[in-house]
Amino acid sequence: MTQQPTTSEKIKFILKLGRALHTHGYPAHRLEEVLEKASERLGVHAQFFSTPTSMLAAFGPEDDQQTFLLRVTPGDVNLARLAELDDVTIGVLRGACDAATGSSLIDQILERPMEYGQLLRTFAYALASAAASRLLGGGWREILLSALVGWLIGLLAAWFERSSELKRVFEPVAAFTASAITPLLGLLLGPFAISHTMLAGLIVLMPGLTLTVAMIELSTQHLSSGTSRLNSAFITFLAIGFGVAVGSSAINLLAGMITGPIAASRPIPLPGWTLIPALLVMPLAFTILLRAHRGDGPWIVLAGVIGVGGSRFGDMLLGPQLGVFLGALLIGIFSSAYARWMDRPAVITQVPGILLLVPGSIGFRGLAAMLDEKVISGIDTTFKMILTAVALVAGTLIASVIAPVRREI
Repeated sequence: MTQQPTTSEKIKFILKLGRALHTHGYPAHRLEEVLEKASERLGVHAQFFSTPTSMLAAFGPEDDQQTFLLRVTPGDVNLARLAELDDVTIGVLRGACDAATGSSLIDQILERPMEYGQLLRTFAYALASAAASRLLGGGWREILLSALVGWLIGLLAAWFERSSELKRVFEPVAAFTASAITPLLGLLLGPFAISHTMLAGLIVLMPGLTLTVAMIELSTQHLSSGTSRLNSAFITFLAIGFGVAVGSSAINLLAGMITGPIAASRPIPLPGWTLIPALLVMPLAFTILLRAHRGDGPWIVLAGVIGVGGSRFGDMLLGPQLGVFLGALLIGIFSSAYARWMDRPAVITQVPGILLLVPGSIGFRGLAAMLDEKVISGIDTTFKMILTAVALVAGTLIASVIAPVRREI
């Protein structure tokens, strides 16, 4: 006769699951929903409260609760580990294993080496920047130079990951590096679209996903987490803007004393067919940067094609904001169908798909305009970023109503 898990074993499993999901990228509204469903299926009365840096869990009736506070350091999204944690949770809830075994499996997942080596991730930074350059309208020179800037940022990311102290200043240092290197390339190689190349090189740093998740959390009444995450996105924008302002000012001052103003030019337009490889390469780069399993790569590419295709079609018919809404709606519906057919978490295709639509580059342009004392232009661009984020959130939430994911979690 199989021994039933004790309440303490169930609580231990729920807490381990919550910490692991939180660390690897689950937003507050989804995290609390998953833990509540898991507790209900395990027969444990529980309530949860999540913020970007902590989680409260209270077990038992309100007049006799056992409360736990988990201090969590926010980590990067890791789709491979989220998929494996999903498998363990489904196994426990469906009775394939007990809570104690589930806790042991979570420990094993967290002890495994990360998906992909640092060399491949550095290369993915370059691929993402090159693809972003083409999607933003760059020519061949801008694409190649954006890849170089992205590769340098990837090297910085690999170096800074070794120290928690260095990680805190990664964004401003990376922005300073990109804004200093790009004009120097202009001096060495001749005129090209300097600001475009710098933006494409920095695209992976933009906190567009953080901004979108914050808006979703606020829309779902998770006000504490949403407000904190929104402030985090704003501070990241400021840090990147500060790095760019310092780097650009230093190089322009140096160039003014030695060679004179650095010349720039507009990108030379490329044929329309060149968008296709860029649209395929960008999701593949995100597959590596978000550490998804290799087998999920084709599905992530398909989600990206559907989202960007829907967004551009909607842009032609209804304008950019409603275009983003249509793209997010299609990604949400596709991710729901993927979750049902493949018995996998929808987040695997939804997060990379949304990343292709997030308004981070628009926000950076608005901030750059304000730093350049173009206040009216900056406010206008920032307002467009907010409208785009709202459209993205609306599409994601409506997709969850039209095509809900009917799984245990």
